[in-house]
Amino acid sequence: MNSSKAEASSRVYIIGCKCPGSCPRESSMDEFGPEGAVKEIFASCSFTSLGLHSTLCDQLRERLGFEAPTLVQAEAIPVILAGRHVLVNAATGTGKTVAYLAPIIHHLQSYTPRIDRSYGTFALVLVPTRELCLQVFEILHKLLHRFHWIVPGYVMGGENRSKEKARLRKGISILVATPGRLLDHLKHTTAFLHTNLRWIIFDEADRILELGFGKEIEEILDILGSRNDGFVGKEKEDSNFKRQNLLLSATLNEKVNNLARISLEEPVMIGLDDKKVQQDASHEQSGSLGSVVDKELEHPSAVMSSSSGDYNLPAQLVQKYVKVPCGSRLVVLLSILKHLFEREASQKVVVFFSTCDAVDFHYSLLSKFQWSPYTQQDAETKQLFLRCKTFRLHGNMKQEDRRTTFGAIKTEKLALLLSTDVAARGLDFLKVKCIIQYDSPGEATEYVHRVGRTARLGERGDSLLFLQPIEVDYLQDLEKHGVLLTEYPLLKVLDGFPLYGHVPRVKKFVSTESHPWVLTLQKALESFVSAEPKMKKLAQNAFCSWVRAYTAHRGELKRMFMVKKLHLGHVAKSFALKEQPSLVGKSFQSQSKKRKRDQKQKGQQKKRKVSGKT
Repeated sequence: MNSSKAEASSRVYIIGCKCPGSCPRESSMDEFGPEGAVKEIFASCSFTSLGLHSTLCDQLRERLGFEAPTLVQAEAIPVILAGRHVLVNAATGTGKTVAYLAPIIHHLQSYTPRIDRSYGTFALVLVPTRELCLQVFEILHKLLHRFHWIVPGYVMGGENRSKEKARLRKGISILVATPGRLLDHLKHTTAFLHTNLRWIIFDEADRILELGFGKEIEEILDILGSRNDGFVGKEKEDSNFKRQNLLLSATLNEKVNNLARISLEEPVMIGLDDKKVQQDASHEQSGSLGSVVDKELEHPSAVMSSSSGDYNLPAQLVQKYVKVPCGSRLVVLLSILKHLFEREASQKVVVFFSTCDAVDFHYSLLSKFQWSPYTQQDAETKQLFLRCKTFRLHGNMKQEDRRTTFGAIKTEKLALLLSTDVAARGLDFLKVKCIIQYDSPGEATEYVHRVGRTARLGERGDSLLFLQPIEVDYLQDLEKHGVLLTEYPLLKVLDGFPLYGHVPRVKKFVSTESHPWVLTLQKALESFVSAEPKMKKLAQNAFCSWVRAYTAHRGELKRMFMVKKLHLGHVAKSFALKEQPSLVGKSFQSQSKKRKRDQKQKGQQKKRKVSGKT
């Protein structure tokens, strides 16, 4: 293994290759072209040629279906096997989980004598959400099928802490954890043995920090003695192995850079192109993950810039947007879903919402709404509008329900998942054909993570972003990061739905809100919701939480998503309410007036202070 390349340049993509003859991986990554060609490019390469144990390579093929390494796997695995600290910046859905698990298993299976549970934890994988924790554990369990002496395990919020404590007492070789629960066990579970800890992996690091786990991560690093700021803890003194830390993220920002600076020692940077690497002479050693003051990653020769460069999206992802008037949003969503599921017999679609209440309302609506546009409406001819299995996923659900949903959607061939951003990071649902962002993702990075649930591992995928006419400036914000969207042919889709007893229209061009199909379906939805007291209550709750979420946009986004430009009556229609809930409307108006009054009072107080000083 030739490690001189890693030391000679901060721009390292591959360290060595054992393939016979000339391997395409010896070339710069820029020469490879779109990621859709990854499979073809590495057809001549194998996991064995990267240095992995033959039995582990068999597991990758038999249990996970990996015949050959993806680009990020081919780049990362040799570097991790060499023992270097690594920062991986690669598109979601490119096999990053296997890229870090395979080298760890390769090393652990080779230890003599064999390790067992009594040795405690050797590798720690930190993930942002419970669903991702279960997913990584599932992949790990498959890879360890023939290495039964290496014990996998997980700890996360929502689980029985006493049972977790018992498993930790017995010993877990590779532990997957969410930050909060891990810190709890580090502080209070004395039977948790981690003196032999060799690897710490931060998976989806940007999401971990966005969820507010910065302080927890700092405490974890301090307790484990892995903070790269001169701190020497008990673990660093007692450890029998050289510590190796890995950080993986689909996007870079100031907090991720700071985490890399305090946790990685002379890291090899994988997946960073020249747009993301810039020379800098400063080498500061202090900083907090809870702050964005530090904008630089300390590295001997390079610094990552999180504000420049394009986002890394798969070339086989087809990205579109649809401009919809606020009052017609619900009808258009249901129409597009119906069009998608009637077109293909086997596919999965994920729809993202901004709030848990919105997920609950749309889940109940789609699970119960019966209406057929092709026949006369009576009790005998009514049928479910969408004939597919519908699931929901959000943070307010019970842990057992979240686990059931996560497991069930994987086995379904025809499925619809309604979710908040809890499903936006790292989760891998096979055969997801389309991602619909019904509510704006806000920051462009969130857009990237949401669409990352499709077009994974070279497969083709589609994404659709809903925008109101007042929100179209958001497209320009995405363009700044190289994300280009084309318009969805909405009227063509709406024209494809025949109505019972309706004469085909001669007029070709008509506005969305006055389209016969939209008017008819909107009327049916409003009648259904008004006739069901529980549905009406869900709709009102969803309306209220949606407006609150809309007001929460910050910074430059506040200019694009202006709550003052919203017509609350039209917003009510988007939840199939015949009229704006007066109580919610008054509450929202009073909150706005109170906020303005408070801001005015703060301004007057500042003026008094200034005048007092002068």
